[in-house]
Amino acid sequence: MGEPLRVETPPGDLNVLVPAPRDAAGILSVGALRFVADLARAFTPRVDELLSRRREAQARYDAGESPGFLKETAEIREADWTVAAPPADLRDRRVEITGPVERKMIINALNSGARVFMADFEDSSAPTWDNVVTGQHNLKQAVLGTIRHEDPVTGRGYALAEQVATLMVRPRGWHLWEKHVRLDGRPVPAGIFDFGLFFFHNARELIARGTGPYFYLPKMQSHLEARLWNDLFLRAQAALGIPRGTIRATVLIETVPAAFEMDEILHELKEHSAGLNCGRWDYIFSYIKTFRSHADRVLPDRGQVTMEQPFLRAYTQLLVKTCHRRETHAMGGMAAQIPIKNDAEANRVALDRVRADKLREVTDGHDGTWVAHPGLVPIAREVFDEHMPTAHQIQRKRDDVSAIAEDLLRTPRGTRTEAGLRKNVSVGVRYLEAWLRGSGCVPLDHLMEDAATAEISRAQIWQWIRHRARLEDGRAVTSDLVRAILVEEMGRIRAAQGAGGPSRDRLDEASDLFLEVSTSDRFQEFLTLPAYEILTAGSPEE
Repeated sequence: MGEPLRVETPPGDLNVLVPAPRDAAGILSVGALRFVADLARAFTPRVDELLSRRREAQARYDAGESPGFLKETAEIREADWTVAAPPADLRDRRVEITGPVERKMIINALNSGARVFMADFEDSSAPTWDNVVTGQHNLKQAVLGTIRHEDPVTGRGYALAEQVATLMVRPRGWHLWEKHVRLDGRPVPAGIFDFGLFFFHNARELIARGTGPYFYLPKMQSHLEARLWNDLFLRAQAALGIPRGTIRATVLIETVPAAFEMDEILHELKEHSAGLNCGRWDYIFSYIKTFRSHADRVLPDRGQVTMEQPFLRAYTQLLVKTCHRRETHAMGGMAAQIPIKNDAEANRVALDRVRADKLREVTDGHDGTWVAHPGLVPIAREVFDEHMPTAHQIQRKRDDVSAIAEDLLRTPRGTRTEAGLRKNVSVGVRYLEAWLRGSGCVPLDHLMEDAATAEISRAQIWQWIRHRARLEDGRAVTSDLVRAILVEEMGRIRAAQGAGGPSRDRLDEASDLFLEVSTSDRFQEFLTLPAYEILTAGSPEE
């Protein structure tokens, strides 16, 4: 390990409080840190302002208001305009794979046969300092083509194939901060830190190799947040002498408010836009969060909130219509299944679900889809190849779609069961335990889960308690019931781990945190905020 850094960035200093891992020390160069500092100093006040606007909007929703299409931007929605045409290596995006910025994952994903790999600093990465900085180092080596990995157990070596997927990167969202880096006495926005380091180290090299700096942008709630990203792109490109419009970004529509501003978001990013994506798991979490105070919008078991529910059908089809009208890609959602090696029948059922999901997407008009495991790439590609013989289907305008506000807000119907409650508790705690140990992409019950899993689990329990929702057997969901089930599920988790199982040293912390955010009077906006405080406990402060 090296030493903590202090970089002069007048009028104040940028301080890196924790040394970089030795192999990745070059990532925190003076030039890179000054670049990050320039962006952070220019845009942190706007991040603060936009987060304040989020809180104000949520207060209105808590008081009974619902999101809707904005009157003040009706002209943008009604006007005829298009975004910039996609660069050559983003024309065909029929299958995209996502995963954390871990070395082996990067190699396997780039070699998977998918058209695009989205390297994720957000929901599938636990933001330990080592993960964040080493992840940047791994991506720099991937761009250069020099990345290697040797499995310490098997001795097997991994390297990039001759043909690899196009790289996109997802920085963390506006609500997150990088605690280990302080500018003018306060933490730097995590999204600016992630974007700035990757762009500084790789933008010119990517361009020289015939591709470009491409990004996915998460968790936005309004077009003003997209405007902030666009202004940041303009400043970054100017600072490095890179032509305006070189950056391309796909926005994940994974909050209910953003679903009403899809046209406006595309318009803000016009010359930098690479379309929209259905971030459906976070969208379900957002529905619960947005309407947390509305007793008439209590959801059934998570397993019953499928893509066939009317509110999700309306959202995904409106996204296709909006993107195709603006001549850009409409990307489908995640298939989280993992191939099941020791149960042929269970594996067949799981893969049939993947096929059905991808068939729905391609026939709805999506131009590509997401998978979480390399083993699902051939299945998704087969479905899209059969039904989308061209590079995309932007020519399908979906003029038959006419989603109104009521369609987008329709409450999903179904039942609430003890099994569903237990599933929320078990999956939420197990995911959090792995996250606190530094793993943000976790295989649980044959699904590859990320932070959205725990968010849905704890938010749904909180909503059920808040409104005294009743289970199918007539019992009301209470804090006492949740505590009792948590004790039982913790026993099962420990028994399943056994003496030779994975580390349990953070299980109690995960259980305590999950119980707190599920049963407290105040709704925690994002689970990862208090979890990050636990993750970084003991980190030095300035």
